[in-house]
Amino acid sequence: MTERTDLLSKAEKRAAAKAARARAARAAQRRRTLSIVGAAVAVVAVIAALVVLVVVNGGSSDPSASPSGAATTEAAATEAPFPPVPAGADPALSKKPEVKAGGGTLTSLVKTTVVEGAGPATAAGQSITVNYVGVTYADGKEFDASWDHKQAFTFSLGGGQVIKGWDQGLVGIKVGSRVQLDIPPALAYGENPTGGQPAGALRFVVDVLAAQ
Repeated sequence: MTERTDLLSKAEKRAAAKAARARAARAAQRRRTLSIVGAAVAVVAVIAALVVLVVVNGGSSDPSASPSGAATTEAAATEAPFPPVPAGADPALSKKPEVKAGGGTLTSLVKTTVVEGAGPATAAGQSITVNYVGVTYADGKEFDASWDHKQAFTFSLGGGQVIKGWDQGLVGIKVGSRVQLDIPPALAYGENPTGGQPAGALRFVVDVLAAQ
């Protein structure tokens, strides 16, 4: 009776081992199946993403057609034109003036109207916007021009933000005017400036574009 019991026990063990191997095989098959399905889902997701990208870009592979490129183009298209000449102003204000050297010794501020504007006259304390060309009075050598930067200059008139020749010479100028300011050293940067500014007498041609 004892021997029979041992045989049954061994048979049960073999059956249990066989069942365990079968379960392991089925588990491995399920893992392979899930792996294949997961890979297929990933491929489908990549294809879907590519389709969405093509649709968003209007079917173009050009990087400039991306949303960021479109935004840059739109921003550039909405930039204010240069120069910002006021409506009805003389067309001359749309072109950079040619500024030549002066003659003789300059001892006081000389203001010459080149183009008479039709707008209101400027006053101290206003914020005014101008275009300008600056040259040294003696030889007409250009040292600065807002035209070259393609950006008009805005400042508070009479507030000490610019040289005295500007603060004094641009008061009472009508918007839309072009004026020539011949400025002696005392109202400019002096005879021996230390900050890299031009020395001596200066000549500016200034277009007054706006005043607020």
